[in-house]
Amino acid sequence: MSSFRYFVIFAEMRTGSNFLEASLNEFDDLTVYGEAYNPHFVGHHNKSELFGVDLGAREKAPLSLIDQMIEHTDGLPGFRFFNDHDPRVMAKVLADPDCAKIILTRNPLDSYVSLKIAAQTGQWKLSDMKQRRAATVTFDDKEFRTHLEAKQDFQLDILTGLQTSGQTAFYIGYDDIQNVAVINGLAKWLGSTHQIGAVSKSTKRQNPSSLEEKVTNYEEMQAQLSSLDHFGLSRTPNFEPRRGPGVPGFVLANGAPLLFIPIRGARQDSIVTWLDGLGSGGTTTGLSQKQLRQWKRQNRDHRSFTVLRHPLARAHAVFCRHIVPKKNDNYTDVRKILRNRYGVAVPNPNEIDQYTKLEHRGAFANFLTFLKGNLAEQTSVRIDAAWATQSALLEGACGVAVPDMVLRENEVADHLAALAQRYGIDAKDIPEEAEDTPFTLSEIYDADLEKLCFAAYRKDYISFGFEDWPSQAA
Repeated sequence: MSSFRYFVIFAEMRTGSNFLEASLNEFDDLTVYGEAYNPHFVGHHNKSELFGVDLGAREKAPLSLIDQMIEHTDGLPGFRFFNDHDPRVMAKVLADPDCAKIILTRNPLDSYVSLKIAAQTGQWKLSDMKQRRAATVTFDDKEFRTHLEAKQDFQLDILTGLQTSGQTAFYIGYDDIQNVAVINGLAKWLGSTHQIGAVSKSTKRQNPSSLEEKVTNYEEMQAQLSSLDHFGLSRTPNFEPRRGPGVPGFVLANGAPLLFIPIRGARQDSIVTWLDGLGSGGTTTGLSQKQLRQWKRQNRDHRSFTVLRHPLARAHAVFCRHIVPKKNDNYTDVRKILRNRYGVAVPNPNEIDQYTKLEHRGAFANFLTFLKGNLAEQTSVRIDAAWATQSALLEGACGVAVPDMVLRENEVADHLAALAQRYGIDAKDIPEEAEDTPFTLSEIYDADLEKLCFAAYRKDYISFGFEDWPSQAA
């Protein structure tokens, strides 16, 4: 008899979780109910409810679905959980000793390439090789480092949860999921009284060829990854090297010993342009923690800085950049959730020409309302770095590099000019930052928006002294 009441498979997209689920479902006393907390469905694609718990009920009482699984399953129930699933559930299951934790990992480079191929072909699961769709993809260094950082953060969250609650987990790698002896060992650990003679045949590996055959710029990829510890990438329970959040986004000026620590949603593009024009010109980004340390040692007289934006201005910039629809961006899924579940009524991309100022103001107000709950961890949507509090982002960055200067937007020109002068550089003026589109904040601003924003970003308002914003926004 199992000592657990249920189990969770912590995994990521393209790690073999479908295959592992299918194999565990071969055991008569184990049942995996898919991605029970996927933001768009319940369990499996196109399913909107499980055990009578639909999307709306799950949003209001997420843990009720686990209770229903336990009550209505003969044997031990479980589900798969990814890093973009409901964070309230992750906190619960990590702390619960009645929940068995299975941690499925895969070399992040392989999962990144597989993810790009699946996005290109539209094929996310393969049951017969006759239906296989092949493709090659181009490696993007910055995109991969962002992918890697997200995976590391998820693994570290799991590791910390297990350590602080005094628990352990069953770790299984992608290369082990087709080993029937390992799968039987996992089932035994879960408390199953059964064994199987072979793993599931219902799901096939989609891209069995080598990376060299799947990546068009393979040699360039090798060169760009030379700074990473390849041998540490596939280790469990977490990946090496451990880096503070946001390091790949740090910007070094090649022509001066200046380090810019950008905050998502705050002023950034114009500052990077200014840094790019200093001295010999150019900037470097996509850094690893090791590269940053080396640069600091080589530039003892360096200075680092970050720039804060008023919370309302930043929230509006994020809303315009990521939530008002663009074609082929990374926020399509989040946008769909906000539109369907939180009343953020932004149009579809082909309807943007008919989008009015009044509609924009209403959608933005609902987005601010969503942010209040999201930042308080009261929604099923993970807190995105684009709209996380500046306090939290700055705190994370300080684990790697504490900025010498924390500037507000209206201070940037004078302080950066003084920095350039310090190094004997005749710098140009900082260009203007592009305005928000399709409408600027000044076109829709009113006191009610201010109140909604203060409710969401109270910590930033108080910490950074932005209570006087109304006079600036008018």
